[in-house]
Amino acid sequence: MIDYKNLLKENNLKVTPQRVAIMDGLDTYGHLTIDGLYKLLVDKFDSISLATIYKNLNAMVEKSFVEEVKIPNQKSVYEISKAAHSHLTCNNCGMVEDITIDLKTVIAKAKTSSDFQIDKTNLVFSGICSNCK
Repeated sequence: MIDYKNLLKENNLKVTPQRVAIMDGLDTYGHLTIDGLYKLLVDKFDSISLATIYKNLNAMVEKSFVEEVKIPNQKSVYEISKAAHSHLTCNNCGMVEDITIDLKTVIAKAKTSSDFQIDKTNLVFSGICSNCK
């Protein structure tokens, strides 16, 4: 269990019930869109807006303890930052799942094939999940 309050304080962000609830939602459900977070939080905070969620997520992404996962042809999902990993996404139901694979060879090939300094990777595999097959 992540200590959300200390994590927010360590990153110089004010501890608010909304921020704690965002972190709890991401920790509990993993990959969530802004709309998904809104649906989770609107019952608890009837005055919360999409703009509040955007603003708070952007602050957390800027501090690098929440990551935005950009998935082609879908809305971005957000997750709590963790060890380097890639993602699987279902073209049918939209499910997003973590997958840990060694990208060292791919990164090395990209570096030797170009004069590009790679700082970060975001590899997303798309297909059909086992539930939709």
